[in-house]
Amino acid sequence: MNIQTKTDVFQDIYPTRLREGERLTERTDPVLWSDWTDAAPISKDEADSYSRNGYLVRRDLFSPEEVKALIHASSDLRGGGTRISSEDLVTEPDGDAVRTIFRLDRHSSIFSRLARDTRLAGTARFLLGDDVYLHQSRLNYKPGFTGKEFYWHSDFETWHAEDGMPRMRAVSASLLLTDNSEVNGPLMLIPGSHKHFIACQGETPDDNHKSSLKKQEVGVPSQKTLAEMAERFGIDTATGPAGTLIFFECNTLHGSNGNITPFPRSNAFFVFNAMSNAVTHPFAAQKPRPDFLAERGSPEPLKVTNGRIA
Repeated sequence: MNIQTKTDVFQDIYPTRLREGERLTERTDPVLWSDWTDAAPISKDEADSYSRNGYLVRRDLFSPEEVKALIHASSDLRGGGTRISSEDLVTEPDGDAVRTIFRLDRHSSIFSRLARDTRLAGTARFLLGDDVYLHQSRLNYKPGFTGKEFYWHSDFETWHAEDGMPRMRAVSASLLLTDNSEVNGPLMLIPGSHKHFIACQGETPDDNHKSSLKKQEVGVPSQKTLAEMAERFGIDTATGPAGTLIFFECNTLHGSNGNITPFPRSNAFFVFNAMSNAVTHPFAAQKPRPDFLAERGSPEPLKVTNGRIA
């Protein structure tokens, strides 16, 4: 496990939202923060793949009964959107269809249990070499025919600039709640992009999150840089049946196409941050984003739980 001092943590080693233009630099943080041993929750090959590519797809971890219960809970949440506070709901850019439900772990007991499951939180602890807390959780929907795209971006760039996340010591876990194929807008990733930090051009507008949650335009790489990255590393899709679990490193470039097929796409999404990497003041915004987007204050480490969730 790598050790860093408190002084190091709060230095802005990834400046972004630059006036002078976009800048590409090498990351200085580790990708895998723990040394692999036989006691690790993933295999040596999986650990090496995560370090090399910036993501890991895991299958057959959940029973059919668990997956069915999670899908049912997801449908209930979407159908009961009027009972959820407006700040936790994001609709499609051109309609009222639910796009995202934030603070998922607070709106559903089964998803709260899932967030603490060893298959998610236990693996995150290993990847990050530290106890973890939930920086953010959400339920994403991409309905058939009308589901809009999510443009290419690095999560860390936004979390660093607007939430105050100091270092690249966070990982997202996405559990598929519908079958994801090559055609219904699956997660796309650029393998190896996590080893490079793209400092984006342009200052952060006030309350940028109000528009970026529907369509992100600030804090995204230029088309030129994206083309160079794609030509160098290629583009991969994370597909699989419902119950597939995808971990991706916080700086991995990713996005997804719109969904014009009849087949909807949804996933439960949890962001695990290292306790030693708790957010501070934003590095490139006047004020932090609201709490539903970034857990602030004094977060408590998750108590990792074993056993079936349903």
